[in-house]
Amino acid sequence: MPTAPVRRVPGRLVAPEPGWTTTADVVVVGSGIAGLTAALRLRDRVGKVLVVTKDVLAAGSTQWAQGGIAAALGPGDTPEEHEQDTLVAGAGACDRDAVRVLVTEGPDAVRELIALGTNFDHDPDGELSLTREGGHHRDRIAHAGGDATGAEIQRALIAAVEQAPEIEVIQHALAVDLLLARDGGVAGLTLHVMGEGQRDGVGAVLCRAVVLASGGLGQVFSQTTNPAVSTGDGMAVALRAGAVLRDLEFVQFHPTVMYLGPQSLGQQPLISEAVRGEGAVLVDFEGNRFMQGVHELADLAPRDVVAKAIMRRMLDTGRPHMWLDARHLGAEFWERRFPTILATCRSCGVDPVTDLIPVAPACHYASGGVHTDLWGRSNVPGLYATGEVACSGVHGANRLASNSLLEGLVFSRRIAEVLPGELRPQLPPVPDARTAGLVPGGLRRDLQEIMTSRVGVLRHATGLGEAAGLLDKLAGVPAEVVDQESWETTNLLTIATALADAALLREETRGSHWREDFPERDDERFSGHFDAVMNDGATTLELV
Repeated sequence: MPTAPVRRVPGRLVAPEPGWTTTADVVVVGSGIAGLTAALRLRDRVGKVLVVTKDVLAAGSTQWAQGGIAAALGPGDTPEEHEQDTLVAGAGACDRDAVRVLVTEGPDAVRELIALGTNFDHDPDGELSLTREGGHHRDRIAHAGGDATGAEIQRALIAAVEQAPEIEVIQHALAVDLLLARDGGVAGLTLHVMGEGQRDGVGAVLCRAVVLASGGLGQVFSQTTNPAVSTGDGMAVALRAGAVLRDLEFVQFHPTVMYLGPQSLGQQPLISEAVRGEGAVLVDFEGNRFMQGVHELADLAPRDVVAKAIMRRMLDTGRPHMWLDARHLGAEFWERRFPTILATCRSCGVDPVTDLIPVAPACHYASGGVHTDLWGRSNVPGLYATGEVACSGVHGANRLASNSLLEGLVFSRRIAEVLPGELRPQLPPVPDARTAGLVPGGLRRDLQEIMTSRVGVLRHATGLGEAAGLLDKLAGVPAEVVDQESWETTNLLTIATALADAALLREETRGSHWREDFPERDDERFSGHFDAVMNDGATTLELV
């Protein structure tokens, strides 16, 4: 196994001294299903809860979740069957206890979401309408508005927060860095707020606990299904404060993202796995159904299997994408079941009722993140994490479809159970001795191209080594301007560096991590996890 060199990135971000200060008992960073669930359940258990979000409340990844939320709610289904499907998809890297928590507490958590006011779809008999996605052997995906599940959940949560005067919200606020007490635990965090009146520019929130629910790292790559706000901020903030990041190499690439051409960058249109769950099939340029014989579930195989099969067919044929054929579903079905996807496709010049949909894999979900226990605790006292920013152990090497919304829901509820009894006293922050630094925001495109071409779906030691060297060069370019673009790009670089090193060290193929030079899974050498830790900008990785 190669040894990852010590990488140097900023130990904290260059930022002006705080121009304002406020206090809270608990600060929740993020406003998706994980963050708002935590805030709503903490509001009557602690004093002041402050939610900070980088854009508006509805701008995170939750609203983009098309397929739905998975739970054993249907007749004949059981948590044990949901657990088995999750473990199979996770390719031997799941924490079994975490998976058991997810599947056993999931049904009640979804019922509570319904009681909150979430309007899921029902069949003509009034029963909850459930469908199937890749990797599931049962119909257990609850959806809303056909393909607008995340948007409906987000709507219900925001409505509840707006009726909760105990929760204060600061929008357009980027979390810059944690403030640490003398014991190394949380004492607060610094924010940069845009356009909030007296709270404008960089300020400090003194608090007793921080719950990170800030989402993923999708913007590390050139093409992603993630919104523009997904720049790995929460992971980078946690790493700089001494938290352990686990399993960063396991990045899920969604197999069916609409291909818009080689020049299209940033967030791309997702074609939900639920479309294949309803009968759509993948075909190549000759019309061949190439998933037949690849896996017992064919077009509904786990996402890593489908993404690899698409990439292999693209390489074999020299084509830039494959096709998704859903024409046989018909206009009425498309308009009822997938109205959002239908409108998106048509806006891009493709009508799924009559046309094949061009698809290719793109970065979708980070299975790794801030390592937590079964109650959302990190190794930093007073710091909790939930949702995509966290590595709870549920997803292992490859997330099972529609488990992400459920994970944020279940583990945020768990954090709210233990955090009130663990609240630290308000400790003063100590002067920050970590070495400050910043790279220019203009390097983002270079960083994304390095990661996409060398640390994407197809990985090899040569490309991964090149990526590490190129990222090191970017880290040595100092920023001349201190602004949000530079803060975000520095966060992306911080996470990209650790991700590339972890991918180089894991000399096997497992789940979403595919090494062309090590195509087989190796349980003898790699049954554990790669943990990244930082000490004043020096990042190291260890197999545990």
